[in-house]
Amino acid sequence: MKRTGRLVKGFENFLISQGDELNTIRSYIYDITQLDNFLISRHTILEDANTRDLRSFIHALFDGGLNPTSINRKISSIKQFYRFCMQSHIINQSPASDLELLKVGRRLPMILSIDEVTAIIEAAEDETPLGLRNRVCLELLYGAGLRISELLGLKISDLDTLHGVVSVIGKGNKQRIVPFGKKAQQAIERYMAKGRPFLMKEKSSPLLIMNARGKRMSRTGFLKVLRKYRIKAGIKKRVTPHMFRHSFATHLLEAGADLRSVQELLGHADISTTQIYTHVDRAYLKEIYRVYHPRA
Repeated sequence: MKRTGRLVKGFENFLISQGDELNTIRSYIYDITQLDNFLISRHTILEDANTRDLRSFIHALFDGGLNPTSINRKISSIKQFYRFCMQSHIINQSPASDLELLKVGRRLPMILSIDEVTAIIEAAEDETPLGLRNRVCLELLYGAGLRISELLGLKISDLDTLHGVVSVIGKGNKQRIVPFGKKAQQAIERYMAKGRPFLMKEKSSPLLIMNARGKRMSRTGFLKVLRKYRIKAGIKKRVTPHMFRHSFATHLLEAGADLRSVQELLGHADISTTQIYTHVDRAYLKEIYRVYHPRA
């Protein structure tokens, strides 16, 4: 393996060790590989790159039509990579320290209405082992505000159905305890009694959510399930797993929950991340005003 390959692999191992999500790690490695290819075209390598080289890479992305949000992700990847290089004593000074993120307008997260969430969840009424599993997935995504990676990584031991709480390992390997309601509790109990044993057959696994072959369910597999129930519920707009988490937070705030409590439930390190949902709430109220007020 060439030195550059070992360096990128070392960066990947570093990201894994600090508990980053698999999708985040893949994005970082993709970005750094893209930078490496760019630098090779300029006859240099990652550890010898200077700030001018990195700025040229960013300008090339911009000239190629990449949007500012995607460019900012790559800048974050680069900063993280060179921070790793410094910690590993590969370089003495980071060429990315002076890079600044592009200014972009913060987009409001897309959410589902309560009726839309209910329609999708109720569409999963199939009492087969897979149907019972799918109902648990949907109930926990919305009922506990989980990320899809958190849901698919849940272990049976993470659940306390007696008290209605689940222990979740989120971003940065941080643990949080999140309650879930009676609907989710009932779905879990039915799945554990009549669904999961049939999926597992003679196999064993600590994971809660399994596919038809008794193995860990993939993100792609769940997306197919979600599309099926979205269509069955008669919802025409695109629906993603993360929209359930967005809806979880927004509906809590709309009902009067305080921002700090929602921050804790979501596992956000910075309350400013949670505050975006207050903007969603205001946007929703403005739309209601526009549609129904006679002077709008």
